[in-house]
Amino acid sequence: MKSQSPIPSRRNFLKMTGLAASSLPFWFINDCAAQGKRERVTPLPPSERINFALIGCGGQGRGDARNAGRHGQIVAVCDVDAGHLAAAQKDFPGAKGYADFRELLERDDIDAVICGTVDHWHTLVAMATMKAGKDIYCEKPLTLTIDEGKRLVEVQKQTKRVLQTGTQQRSSIYFRMACDLIRNGRIGKIQKVEVWLPAGLRQGPFKTSPVPEGFDYDFWLGQTPTVKYVKERTHFSFRYWWTYSGGTMTDWGAHHNDIVLWALDLDGSGPVSVEGKQLVDMIPGGFTAASEYEVTYTYANGVVHTCRSTTASEWHGGVKDPNGQQHGIKFHGTDGWIWVTRGTINAHDRQILKDKLPENAKRVYLSTNHMGNFVDCIKSRENPICPAETGHRSASLCHLGVIAIRLGRKLNWDPVKERFVGDDEANEWLARPMRKPYDYTMI
Repeated sequence: MKSQSPIPSRRNFLKMTGLAASSLPFWFINDCAAQGKRERVTPLPPSERINFALIGCGGQGRGDARNAGRHGQIVAVCDVDAGHLAAAQKDFPGAKGYADFRELLERDDIDAVICGTVDHWHTLVAMATMKAGKDIYCEKPLTLTIDEGKRLVEVQKQTKRVLQTGTQQRSSIYFRMACDLIRNGRIGKIQKVEVWLPAGLRQGPFKTSPVPEGFDYDFWLGQTPTVKYVKERTHFSFRYWWTYSGGTMTDWGAHHNDIVLWALDLDGSGPVSVEGKQLVDMIPGGFTAASEYEVTYTYANGVVHTCRSTTASEWHGGVKDPNGQQHGIKFHGTDGWIWVTRGTINAHDRQILKDKLPENAKRVYLSTNHMGNFVDCIKSRENPICPAETGHRSASLCHLGVIAIRLGRKLNWDPVKERFVGDDEANEWLARPMRKPYDYTMI
């Protein structure tokens, strides 16, 4: 990426990334600081500031919009919940409110959109945004189904709009360091990867109740089947229903499994087989997405990747995490292991973290600020760190896990054709029926 801002000093780099001086080896911090010219680290000048719109005004969406506000102004907000819409207009004074995102997209003065909707609306909003000639930062998981992802990638190719997937761990120095070390053979040939994700919620049964005033529940349901209103279906807890998401498998899995693909240099590919199982029965009338599960992926290069849920009482990551997080990734190579999670990196021998990589070492894409990287790419028209194809493949990895969990058996996968091999039943799960009028024809 072309230089758009001065190279930050090591001190400024530490301040910019919020790192303590002793939290990572000096050599890696210095290397990243030297590469910092590749990404915007300061707000845009007034003459270049961007007009953003926010679609989906829950807590995550408003947080993303506040980050974007460093580089522009939020001129429009949209939500089907009047309460969320009011909160967003309070956060962003002067932003015009909308209940239908299609009306918002008709505005010519909007440069880019932030999509913070529930998962089952991500694809339609993203596709409509790009067709309207606007760039988009879309929260993860990028899609609800693998078929949606394939369609979304095609729209991005046709429109050539910038799409950044909200997998912000790619802009974390800890995960980038892990990927650099792994790609350069610091622990030898990778044989196994273990991913631990937080267990989901196992609650219910839930009662129906009247739809709250000011909430367009039918629009919220969108492409999914019409069902009576249950408050636990909506807002934060939507992610624990198969209908709208995939539990923590697609929620946290969209982060950690994404890093596995990045480290293995498989951003445009995927596994050749997947096997999954649900470990506990869900409560009838309650959340449906498996709260506890185990998935095993196998790649063409022989790497076996397991993804397991874990509760606080059974946390068995094998490495003491000083931040007390119940999730993370452990890469096992022929010469040792590397453990990484948010705010922490460790290894079987700390010396492998301290020894500087050679000047000609392979390097992954550098970003120190996910939203800043998106803004840079709006200006440069280059690919961001997690573009449409990458976001699609990372989401697909999680969707494959969900399908395997629900079918409860081993499935063979062709990552080139993006279809299951010799399994018509499994291939029926690649797409879902979409309730009219909330299908592709609406955009």
